[in-house]
Amino acid sequence: MLIKALAIPKSQLTVVKENSTLQEAIDILEESGFRCVPILDESGTIFRGNIYKMHIYRHKANNGDMNLPVTHLLKNATKYVLTDSSFLKVFFSIKELPYIAVLDKNKKFYGILTHNAMLGMLQSSWNVDDASFVLNVISGGERGDLQTVAKIINRYSDIASCITLDSQGNRSLRRMIFTLPRSVEEDVLNKIITHLEKKQFTIAEIEDLRE
Repeated sequence: MLIKALAIPKSQLTVVKENSTLQEAIDILEESGFRCVPILDESGTIFRGNIYKMHIYRHKANNGDMNLPVTHLLKNATKYVLTDSSFLKVFFSIKELPYIAVLDKNKKFYGILTHNAMLGMLQSSWNVDDASFVLNVISGGERGDLQTVAKIINRYSDIASCITLDSQGNRSLRRMIFTLPRSVEEDVLNKIITHLEKKQFTIAEIEDLRE
């Protein structure tokens, strides 16, 4: 349901039908201002792939026939997710695309999920608009470290959000990024830092979001 809620439905999109010519497609792209749009079958229910403005112009620059069907330059035919796909599948599927097609449970085209929608969701989950500080805490990767750090922080403050990351180039280290709520002042922050460092955790970075 999360993906379905974030996706832009088909009714709000500019699309190209599979029997359109490349010239018709570039006219649609120029008028809409988009760099690519979905290609659907004639019924408007089956996703065929995407058509990119740059590929059409490259074709035209090489004296290509602009009366060829748009499917001649079709891309990303297998790049799609379902409305009930997991967040991780969507996250890794969309990373190299401006958007990813979303299909319903019957494999019919539902809409698209854009990078902006994904980033907006992440920003909302991290509560950066209602936060005071972000703590980047590094541990040795021992079992229970996340629980220990969270318990220490909870002695002084609520936790607005938390995400864990592998440290690049060193799998034995773990980064834990904690966002603290807007109500936390510097004196409370300093108590948290002192306690964490006393327990041998490293504070790699502190970001002040109050500005």
